[in-house]
Amino acid sequence: MDIKEVQNLIKFVAKSGVSEVKIEDKDFKLTIKNKVEYVTAAPVTTQVAMAAAPAPQAIAPATTETPQAAANETDNSKYITIKAPIIGTFYRKPSPDKPPYIEVGDMVKEGDVVCIIEAMKLFNEIESEISGKIVKILVDDATPVEFDQPLFLVEPM
Repeated sequence: MDIKEVQNLIKFVAKSGVSEVKIEDKDFKLTIKNKVEYVTAAPVTTQVAMAAAPAPQAIAPATTETPQAAANETDNSKYITIKAPIIGTFYRKPSPDKPPYIEVGDMVKEGDVVCIIEAMKLFNEIESEISGKIVKILVDDATPVEFDQPLFLVEPM
């Protein structure tokens, strides 16, 4: 099994929602575990002592998005996002003593290496699929990333 087949298998497992896949052959064993998070919300109850309580009224849910956040969403629509092709740990530099591959404001061409994602002790160079200027780096160095997670915003040329 070559690296491309392993990467495709990782992508498939991430998309499918399966929690674990094991493959065994006479030459190797491969286990891919997908982190599944379950979020549960407990109902919040409050007790209010009222004399002659009025009939309950429907309350409109409060929006958490501010007008400025909505404006930022529309501003980002002109940019193209470089996304993580695999799950793993995101690194901006080839090694700790080297400079980052790219910085905000740098120009990239299609095929330029923009970062590394480590998956299962394999360091995968991630190449830009577009040419343009790096506008924003969306992930901190040495942090875990999920499949299809946005990494960079690029203003196309």
